[in-house]
Amino acid sequence: QVQLSESGGGLVQAGGSLNLSCAASGRTGSTLAMGWFRQAPGKEREFVAAITWSSRSTYYANSVKGRFTISRDNAKNTVYLQMNSLKPEDTAVYYCAADRTVASTIKGYDYWGQGTQVTVSS
Repeated sequence: QVQLSESGGGLVQAGGSLNLSCAASGRTGSTLAMGWFRQAPGKEREFVAAITWSSRSTYYANSVKGRFTISRDNAKNTVYLQMNSLKPEDTAVYYCAADRTVASTIKGYDYWGQGTQVTVSS
């Protein structure tokens, strides 16, 4: 089993930045791909970004491309999501996810964190 714990959410004004972290614990010896998803009130959970174990490949939703950056530090078992130029429509609960292979779908991940709230005010 892998446990994931997100942190770094909060309230920020439009145009501001936040850096989310997701720490993995448990069976972290395997090479896990990591992803970030978000869910706004009344909407379905959607893909935001993903990264392979080696960091060689990263993937982004079109809505965040150029504003968000996913990275990881395998020595710390932590993945990050740097979010810049935030917009009110970025407001959501952000979840990190992990699995053996990288994916952009919810079904592609077996392990999920509890989420962290990001609120962007206009």
